[in-house]
Amino acid sequence: MTPEQLVRPEILALKAYHVAPAEGMVKLDAMENPYPLPAALRKELAEILARIDLNRYPDPAAPKLRALIARKMGVPSGMEILLGNGSDDLIQIVTLSLARPGAVMMYPSPTFVMYAMNATYFGMRAVQTGLRDDFSLDVDAFLKAMREQNPALIYIAYPNNPTGVLYREEDVIAILKEAKGLVVLDEAYHVFARKTFMPRLAEFPNLVVMRTVSKLGLAGIRLGYLAARPEWVEQFNKVRQVYNVNVLTQAAATFMLERLEVLEEQAARIRAEREKLGQGMKNLKGVTVFPSEANFFLIRVPDADRTFEALKRQGVLVRNLNSPALRNCLRVTVGTPDENRILLNALREALE
Repeated sequence: MTPEQLVRPEILALKAYHVAPAEGMVKLDAMENPYPLPAALRKELAEILARIDLNRYPDPAAPKLRALIARKMGVPSGMEILLGNGSDDLIQIVTLSLARPGAVMMYPSPTFVMYAMNATYFGMRAVQTGLRDDFSLDVDAFLKAMREQNPALIYIAYPNNPTGVLYREEDVIAILKEAKGLVVLDEAYHVFARKTFMPRLAEFPNLVVMRTVSKLGLAGIRLGYLAARPEWVEQFNKVRQVYNVNVLTQAAATFMLERLEVLEEQAARIRAEREKLGQGMKNLKGVTVFPSEANFFLIRVPDADRTFEALKRQGVLVRNLNSPALRNCLRVTVGTPDENRILLNALREALE
């Protein structure tokens, strides 16, 4: 027997999520924090990790880490926290929990590709509504589709990936008030947008706030978390892999969240560089820079494929998103001052 004979046809039709090789490149394609931890912290963390018993399973409940996240991230009293192996894991858990036969998932598009992929994995019907030309949310179209489709699950990236746009708070509230299903706000970039619905969890019984520590500078440890009412987390826990967050991740996250000010200071530097980089790209002929509240920019160039390859030849890796929905668009992560200078020079040359 062959895979074509046994694998579900909708899986055969998918393309695996592609991560481009980046060795030796100025890596500006994955929205990572470009700053390493200070040397003294790295040494202290290494000593802590060296004392961990790797022969033992992790604590599946991770109560100390969850309590620390609740305190540091302002999770309202009475809400519960679920941990995941990155937010990708949490998207799988939530989607699987709600994937009744015939159930609908909705999201504005273009957005994070893993929402649609998980709809396929678990047999939900994905319904997407388009964004306006400036990539803002067409809330009227979304509400109209919501009334017609009655989705069990809605994903809204806040701010959105790959556009960087932070949708209007009143538009998100309108969706929360009218939705009959669960609404997951994916706040992966909250530290850059400095806007959140976390304090309003008690106000909306159908709201889940999902985040990751990846964009804070801890992408390598793979930790995501969501906060919601206990009755939701109780159900999600039933489909969570028991040991989904390993001992090294738990220890590293606890160590760094107790020193959150280090990561927040790095985020402030990234926000400052975001302003400089955005202005620098606006000054380049032929480049349209869309407003961003994240740690990256969506830009439009005359020929995205040509520009992408020209940047690669110069050792700069960005994300090529050229498609009907994102015509001639590239996504560029905000790097260090030196990385941003290299990018601007390379982009200027690539456009000639």
